[in-house]
Amino acid sequence: MVYKRMDLSLDGKTALITGSSKGIGKVIAKTLHAEGCNIVLNGRNKKTLIDSVKEFERSSYCVADVTNPKSCEKLVSHVIKKWKKFDILICNVGNGSSVPPGSETYSEWKRMLDINLFSATNMIEASKKYLEKTNGCIVCISSISGIEVTGAPVTYSTAKAALNAFVKSVSKHLSKNNIRINAVAPGNILFQGSVWEKKFNENPYKVKKMLKENVSLQRLGTPSDVANTVTFLSSPKSSFITGGIFVVDGGQVRS
Repeated sequence: MVYKRMDLSLDGKTALITGSSKGIGKVIAKTLHAEGCNIVLNGRNKKTLIDSVKEFERSSYCVADVTNPKSCEKLVSHVIKKWKKFDILICNVGNGSSVPPGSETYSEWKRMLDINLFSATNMIEASKKYLEKTNGCIVCISSISGIEVTGAPVTYSTAKAALNAFVKSVSKHLSKNNIRINAVAPGNILFQGSVWEKKFNENPYKVKKMLKENVSLQRLGTPSDVANTVTFLSSPKSSFITGGIFVVDGGQVRS
């Protein structure tokens, strides 16, 4: 796929995208790269990162588990050492696979909060002193499951609701340090290896029926639908926007 430039005044900016060796995170990285950003890819699998970074010109990678605060510090240190400055943080790490309602345990609650909430708060804590120097911005990838009941696991929905609350609450504090923060809440996104690819392959009729009944645009979203919104929110073109939760779901959320 050719990633076309939107001309969002991002030339020379340095962007770190967590969880970006594949899926939505990788497409966000490609879209930011097409706008002129230097890209730092992140993940936990070194081989996958090495393969992915070959697809970019102005890029580097760092293996780090962002559920660990010390690993986040290591990741930020890589950004500064390699690129000398830090402009954009995309907190993309998240996972919706959990246990059925009623079978939650303490360990599962902790695991889901680590992945879907603390992965972002850890990175922001490690990054903010550098983002302050560049009037930087942060975009967190949330979910419509944090806004409405969608049938997603309770642990996941609760963690994403907490992430949304965090973004809204912390925005005023971060603005005092010249940092903007927003979140993008995707709906049903189809990409290779996604849960929606599996569902569509298993029962395309059921998926189409769900889309017709629940999604105004009657289709699954693409990673580019998410990435384009993230890229706009990362740019100076959105300089008067902070503390927002931006839904990208084809018209599924009603509230």
